[in-house]
Amino acid sequence: MNMQLRYFKNTCNALYVSNGRIVLTQTPEYMSVSPGDTARFSCKCSESPYYSGNSQNLLSWYLQKPEQPPKLLIYFANTRPSGTPERFSGSRSGTDFTLTITGFLKDDAGYYYCMQGRYAPLTQ
Repeated sequence: MNMQLRYFKNTCNALYVSNGRIVLTQTPEYMSVSPGDTARFSCKCSESPYYSGNSQNLLSWYLQKPEQPPKLLIYFANTRPSGTPERFSGSRSGTDFTLTITGFLKDDAGYYYCMQGRYAPLTQ
């Protein structure tokens, strides 16, 4: 079955932290994929979200479906919480972060967000 799914929408195209320290730029804004495809989302940070206090990159990925709260998919840039399927993975190259969905399922359609947690307020 090779049907096209509804578009993804990344709603954080250039959101700013109120203290001006980190800008997140998330691409693509929309994506159309078929079941079984690989989908990749990019989140570029103007500054590293690395926090030496816990030696982690404070970058998370979320999936939100209509009329549901966001669901955490990845935290610390590449760690899956229990309940997140292995087809979701996170990676980092410098200040560029990627969410990859391998073997996309129809149920994976929704709104994907990246969020930094280094500086308050948190931004996505």
